[in-house]
Amino acid sequence: MRVFQSSSFGKKIKKLNKKEKLELDDSVKEIIKNPSIGTEKKGDLRGIFVYKFKILKTEFLLSYRIVGDDLELIMIGSHENYYRDLKSYLKNK
Repeated sequence: MRVFQSSSFGKKIKKLNKKEKLELDDSVKEIIKNPSIGTEKKGDLRGIFVYKFKILKTEFLLSYRIVGDDLELIMIGSHENYYRDLKSYLKNK
């Protein structure tokens, strides 16, 4: 399984510090082990999975989708306006 990241995902992880990136790496490894670990969304976001995890005391959401045998990491962020931003990103893609 190959893992790809969107430009939005890449921009967000550049802003994380080293400890936060290690937590993110652990979460991505969990997703790779079991791609259905996240919650599949319905409606406009059908086919998108969202995995929730904590970095320090902040809950983050990581959206991804499975494309064939590959995994595409779409977006990461806190819950505030997350789904609105995710919908607009997918609409403009």
